Amino acid sequence: MKHELDLTTWNRREHFEVFRNFDEPLFGITVKVECSKAYRVSKDLGYPFSLFYLYLSLKAVNEIKEFRYRIEGDKVVCYDSVGAGPTIFREDETYGVGYLKYYTEIDKFMLEAKIEVERVKAEKGLKFPISDENIIHYSTLPWADFTSVNHARRLDIGRSIPKITFGKITRIGDTMWMPVDIHANHALMDGFHVGKFINRFQQLLNQE
Repeated sequence: MKHELDLTTWNRREHFEVFRNFDEPLFGITVKVECSKAYRVSKDLGYPFSLFYLYLSLKAVNEIKEFRYRIEGDKVVCYDSVGAGPTIFREDETYGVGYLKYYTEIDKFMLEAKIEVERVKAEKGLKFPISDENIIHYSTLPWADFTSVNHARRLDIGRSIPKITFGKITRIGDTMWMPVDIHANHALMDGFHVGKFINRFQQLLNQE
């Protein structure tokens, strides 16, 4: 479900009007998050770490309404919840794209996520599972400890869907660090909102 924002009372209306027609409205921020505790928790619970940190990031996304805003024509809508559209690597060195619905119950999320990952791995080619925009585009680049990311994209579609990319996990002493890049539409949010996501994601990674 989704509802339309009243642009006449929205405190970011003028920001929206300025940035909505930019040729490149996306801005990106790359940070490193500390994930040692989350790695240990995922192993204790028996979850694949890649799905565990994806779930935690999706939880943080759904708590911040700006990440659920989308532009539809001249309107801005807010989805009640958004799922994940992750890239999934295959043995033949190609990848597919899945769809993981967000559930507050992590066990339910993990059950459906494992099924979806196996489904996409068994496919050939590149298929996109849904047409609505209640989704976050996720990528994982576990081979590179990157410091910035740029994306190939069409400028006429998907302009308001945030993109989150995870990189190679490295160890420094007893701690594990992972680069995370967030790209978002400046017409819908600012660095403040991306900062809220980063802080909340790190908080969730640090929980027991």
